[in-house]
Amino acid sequence: APEGQAGAGNMAAAAAPASTSVCVLVLGMAGSGKTTFVQRLAAHLHGQRCPPYMINLDPAVRDLPFPANIDIRDTVKYKEVMKQYGLGPNGGIVTSLNLFATRFDQVMKFIEKRQNASKYVIIDTPGQIEVFTWSASGTIITEALASSFPSVVVYVMDTSRSTNPITFMSNMLYACSILYKTKLPFIVVMNKTDIIDHSFAVEWMQDFETFQDALNQETSYVSNLTRSMSLVLDEFYSSLKVVGVSAVIGTGLDEFFIQLSKAVDEYEREYRPEYERLKKTLEEAQNKQKKEQLEHLWKDMGSVCMQGSTLAGPDDASAMGPSELILTRGTLDEEERESDTDDIDHEVTEESHEEPAFRNFMQEMRMKCQRRSNPNE
Repeated sequence: APEGQAGAGNMAAAAAPASTSVCVLVLGMAGSGKTTFVQRLAAHLHGQRCPPYMINLDPAVRDLPFPANIDIRDTVKYKEVMKQYGLGPNGGIVTSLNLFATRFDQVMKFIEKRQNASKYVIIDTPGQIEVFTWSASGTIITEALASSFPSVVVYVMDTSRSTNPITFMSNMLYACSILYKTKLPFIVVMNKTDIIDHSFAVEWMQDFETFQDALNQETSYVSNLTRSMSLVLDEFYSSLKVVGVSAVIGTGLDEFFIQLSKAVDEYEREYRPEYERLKKTLEEAQNKQKKEQLEHLWKDMGSVCMQGSTLAGPDDASAMGPSELILTRGTLDEEERESDTDDIDHEVTEESHEEPAFRNFMQEMRMKCQRRSNPNE
């Protein structure tokens, strides 16, 4: 293997922890080369004998250029969803994702079983990026993965279409919104560096004056807005991980795995404690709710017990606990006298017995109370 590929393979091994899989969520606008990038990652990892676990979440894709371990198309038929619900293309994708998200717990089990065999789980998302990013199903899937595995969001952008400063700023704003929406380690992959080098974009991010000079050549009113927004994104740029990659010829993968390794460390250092805290808070809330429900139950049961103890003497069978009282439905002597199974109609449902049984129970309790009130009778 060439030295570059060997170096990238070493970086791939270093980026993944030995104990658990790293989930790589690949997002990108239509035409950015997102699926081609996923194919290149899969081919490279297979070449390094480190096969990834591939998941396709795009229900509308016709042909996948890589073998998928889990494919949403096997579970949800996109065109049938459109027909059944009378939806357009985007609505069909959203509904298909929503249906798939209801079974995502099964996907999590598959990933857990394969985490020792696959160091990477690569998830390809729909080309309509807003469908996944801003939908409820996208949030459910992202949070489910991030709560159990080290997860990194990879945003693929088309470098050749970002040479215009206004288009570049639009891409960066979208990347910023995804970062704050997912709250996960974030890598920007500037794809198609075989067409144009991404160094101009890196310079715009690092040097504000250079970007302003490029904006001065634009005369539209949008340039003023872009100029103002560039000031806002300075802090965003300072901590952003950027990699130039060509998905067609495979360059830049070694740098990508270096940044992926840093992103995994960032997850373990900053994001996992937060997810553990949220998980613990949720468990405490659930336990508290269960405890309150049990307390209410025991309180209700205790009132029945207290009523029985005040009416009964120490030797009376009705002084038993609430559950025993309900089971016997009267004194043991009366139970024995009335337990004639020949008179029972087994065809009658249990519900039909509940009301008469409760009425008999109340009559018996009143009779006992009257006997204790008039012991001479």
